[in-house]
Amino acid sequence: MAKTNLLAADGGFEQPCPIRDVLDRIGDQWSLLVLDALEGGTKRFNELMRTLGDISKQMLSLTLKRLEEDGFVRRTVYPEVPPRVEYDLTPLGHSFLVPMKGLVAWADEHHRHVCEARTHYRTGAR
Repeated sequence: MAKTNLLAADGGFEQPCPIRDVLDRIGDQWSLLVLDALEGGTKRFNELMRTLGDISKQMLSLTLKRLEEDGFVRRTVYPEVPPRVEYDLTPLGHSFLVPMKGLVAWADEHHRHVCEARTHYRTGAR
């Protein structure tokens, strides 16, 4: 997979909105869960598969590559037979855990209200 140069020819960013740029990448279905799983320390691919449960190998691989590309995750390959590959959070990844935990706490606290609002909306009781 070719890496994309995020700097435009004029030295500015291709995606000038930092919120959209970052949230588009970490706001997918799996990235937050992978980051949360790595909070406890270094894990191998199959450990992450077991921790996350219902993620496919292909999706976990893609998610890890994107998180590595964006600097949240470090991938370390050990020259062994068979090769051992481990994943852990970078300092950037660790720094993201603080706001991520705030979002998770908010979601836990307000999930019931969001579900009630959806039901209310769908039943036409606007």
